[in-house]
Amino acid sequence: MELNYLKYISDGLDRDTALVDLMNEYGDDVWNFAFFLVRRSDVADDLCQEVFLAAYDKLHAYRGESSVKSWLLAITRNKSYKHLKSAFISKVTLMDYILTKDTAKSAEAEAFDRLETRHIWNTVMELPVKFREVIVLDAYYQLTVQETAVMLGVPEGTAKSRLHRARKKLSSLLAVEQEGEGQS
Repeated sequence: MELNYLKYISDGLDRDTALVDLMNEYGDDVWNFAFFLVRRSDVADDLCQEVFLAAYDKLHAYRGESSVKSWLLAITRNKSYKHLKSAFISKVTLMDYILTKDTAKSAEAEAFDRLETRHIWNTVMELPVKFREVIVLDAYYQLTVQETAVMLGVPEGTAKSRLHRARKKLSSLLAVEQEGEGQS
């Protein structure tokens, strides 16, 4: 559901209702993208709150030039990068991330699929941020190259080549791991 009425928000509209709609519709997307960038669930929680507070403050500034999802993901990206560049994080905090474990196992085939998917996403998490974010925006959020370029503030050609290089790097990492398993 695209929240089209956001284009027409004025100071008289109930911003609290709009915020609830945004959080309900895009909360998971914002949290997941923040987690993919910062690799820590506790930080992703904080960033998610910051993103929605910023969106709440800037609802009147949303012009509808991009989708609401792209707008929120751009705010998420900016807040995540600001966090990663902060002196405290770069000097004090360890950048390891915590993987959550599934408590219930399903059928054997589904378990193997989940393991493979988790392995691929773990490998994505090893990529440099500029490659990781284009893979996530493409594969997980299914943004077009044009939307990705606008969100990242780069030309379409740059977004396309960065995505190509990210896929190539991911493939080579997976191939190296597969070779290593074959030799054992």
